[in-house]
Amino acid sequence: MTDAPVALITGGGSGIGAAVARRLLDAGHRVAVTGRGEARLRAFAGELGDPEGLLTLAGNAADHTQVASAVEATLKAFGRLDTVVANAGFATHDTVAEGDPEGWTEMVLTNVLGPALLIRASIDALKQTRGRIVLVGSVAGFVNTPGNIYGATKWAVTGLAENTRREVTQWGVGVTLIAPGRVETPFWEATGALPPGELLTADQIADSIVWATTQPAGVDVNTVVVRPLGQPN
Repeated sequence: MTDAPVALITGGGSGIGAAVARRLLDAGHRVAVTGRGEARLRAFAGELGDPEGLLTLAGNAADHTQVASAVEATLKAFGRLDTVVANAGFATHDTVAEGDPEGWTEMVLTNVLGPALLIRASIDALKQTRGRIVLVGSVAGFVNTPGNIYGATKWAVTGLAENTRREVTQWGVGVTLIAPGRVETPFWEATGALPPGELLTADQIADSIVWATTQPAGVDVNTVVVRPLGQPN
């Protein structure tokens, strides 16, 4: 296990993040997952049988000190870092003209600042392993929809991915933006119902993320947009 690759996933206690963690653990990787809910992280670890290769870290993905501490704890526990997955994020599911601004600050900080903080905290370790940064964006970061502030945060993530790639590629670090369409995850809990039409599963998006992170040395997969068949926008 001491030579097994190591991944750190934010928002890894449920949904896409948890599915990625399971996939990587099954493949023999060591995995650290972060999340705000310590009870949810404990429950996730318990579902997997508390594997030796899993480290759970409670913390806020939009807090610089806590993100840096998560990277440090991962390096202390596992000795290296090969992949970071900036997955933590949420939507207020409202619009710029009719929504409640009360929730916007936290959404913008989590969705936009969070990935940037993870990149900053992990880049030195990733240089050593010539590792990979994965940013979980959204189709909403490519297609404009009326008043969608969440979509605006994902447009920012789309830009952050390419801006980061242009800087870190000189150090042999890869950058992948995974942009899902509609996915059946806890993302929709605040709306009280899943959206209509076909939905992807968290496991299907996890497959795309793992595929991107396991490319041969020297291959940098940059942008992957994954929609369920039948989603027109």
